[in-house]
Amino acid sequence: MIILSALIIAFFVVPYENENGSYVDVRDFYQFFGNQAVIAIAALMVVGKSLEETGALRSLVLLMSSGWKRRPKSTMLITLVVAAFASAFLNNTPIVVMLLPVLVAAALRTHQSPTSMLMPMGLATIIGGMATTIGTSTNLMAVDIAADLGLNITGLFHFTLPVLIAGTVGILFLWLVAPKLLPERTPPMSDTSPRVFNAMFRVTEGSYPVGKTLSEVLAQTGNRMSVNRIQRGRGLFGEGLYITKLPSVNMQEGDLLYVNDRPEQLKEFEEALGLTLFTDNGTDEDIPVDEAHPLTAEGQALAEVVVTRGSLLHQRTLNSVKFVLRYNLAPLAIHRAKTDDVDTDGDIGDVRLRSGDVILVQGTEDSIRDLRQGGAMLVLSGKVSLPDSKLASRALLISGVVIGTAAFGLLPIVVSAVVGVSLLVLTRTMSWNSVVAALSAPVILIIVTSLALSLALLKTGGAEYIAQAFVASTQSLPTPFILSGLMLVMAILTNLVSNAAAAGIGTPIALSVAQQLGAPAEPFFLAVLFGANMSFATPMGYQTNLLVMSAGGYKFSDFLRVGIPLTLIMWVVFSILLPLMYGVT
Repeated sequence: MIILSALIIAFFVVPYENENGSYVDVRDFYQFFGNQAVIAIAALMVVGKSLEETGALRSLVLLMSSGWKRRPKSTMLITLVVAAFASAFLNNTPIVVMLLPVLVAAALRTHQSPTSMLMPMGLATIIGGMATTIGTSTNLMAVDIAADLGLNITGLFHFTLPVLIAGTVGILFLWLVAPKLLPERTPPMSDTSPRVFNAMFRVTEGSYPVGKTLSEVLAQTGNRMSVNRIQRGRGLFGEGLYITKLPSVNMQEGDLLYVNDRPEQLKEFEEALGLTLFTDNGTDEDIPVDEAHPLTAEGQALAEVVVTRGSLLHQRTLNSVKFVLRYNLAPLAIHRAKTDDVDTDGDIGDVRLRSGDVILVQGTEDSIRDLRQGGAMLVLSGKVSLPDSKLASRALLISGVVIGTAAFGLLPIVVSAVVGVSLLVLTRTMSWNSVVAALSAPVILIIVTSLALSLALLKTGGAEYIAQAFVASTQSLPTPFILSGLMLVMAILTNLVSNAAAAGIGTPIALSVAQQLGAPAEPFFLAVLFGANMSFATPMGYQTNLLVMSAGGYKFSDFLRVGIPLTLIMWVVFSILLPLMYGVT
């Protein structure tokens, strides 16, 4: 947003006059919010979200998971291929989210480290996204820029063949070599303790709370105990009166204090107040907590929730969004993105969350299912029911229509995607709230700003100047080497900035370089496109890298171990293929 604002202010304050005497109008930068590539990207976000929200691909995921016990090695290859294939048509994020818990569970069953599985799967989706014009938002944006410059890339599978060849080599590397390069890491949420238990204290004769106010009782525990409700006068059949939790209410003998907390905390409260701890098992039977009757958390499940950009939790705290009240789930621990810290002590509700953080939560299966189906959070694991199969089949059918009509050239992708969103709403497969939640403001702003930067480079002659400097510095090299060098520059740039920004800057430069060399424009455009998609070597290179990093407990260096060799492999294969396929000599 700052870059977009800077462009608008700069060209307003200091108007730029072209060689033909016309000025760069600041209104040109606003037009990209209505650009057809941005509209298509936003619509495809919604279509992809429908598959995630309805669990349309979960049956395929579960079918894949059945082969892990018998043939783990071959099943891993199938997983990589399916992940890459699906990513050629769908957003990578829901695919990664669905596969993460499956791979973690498979690793536990086969006594393998999840580390060897999660990163290869995530990088495979990036490879698959290169293959079609709708595989990533970067592809759509770059194709649109190229079209404005006179290069017409037609069809969904226009550049699929080189990606298929290079991608095959890349997938084989991820299958056979990458697991051996990764050191074993402990997933941050692998420890399922401490859990939160429902319990109750009975106020007995002679205990501290008798005659004291609720505020005095809580002060005796250092104000660490949280009372959910107070029941007074419970009879033989469980009837009783629930009284308001006012700080001034006086405790009486026989009162029941219902609490939720960790075992060690509950035992501390029991000792501090001189009370007897009972298990709240949902019945009228009071069972004292002892060695024969320990605390139980029946009907409870654990789940991992990932904080993503644009989600309710991003840059906020659990307390500020009233997470416990809103979702009826108890947060147990937070794994901070890009660090090894797992915080289970203190008030984690006051921790400001950021993209990539993972929260370990506990609650009923219904609460976890509601959280997953609500679409507001990415839930990596948890024992939950499958979504409505009718909605899943509708989402699959509509997605198939969107992709099919674009693939066979019946409709432009911007038309078929918008029609698909309309069908999702009209058939009530998605609510309006879900449609709005599917739109990622950061992604849209990145695309708009990248298009604006591309326009600025073109209108001011910046693209031509950079192209001349690049050609001058490489003039002694054969044209195929210049093509290869351009791709390598983009591959390095995309791991430092967003891939959309790399493609937005690189596309006009590539076409200008081709023009100055008298070479065909398409291979130079593809060199930029493929290079900008090689976001393998850093966690911030692509949004799914952050998800994988958090779920697998990876370090920054782990992405370098696998990402750099994979980038070099793909770069070498593309450097051989593009000159051969397009006659660049």
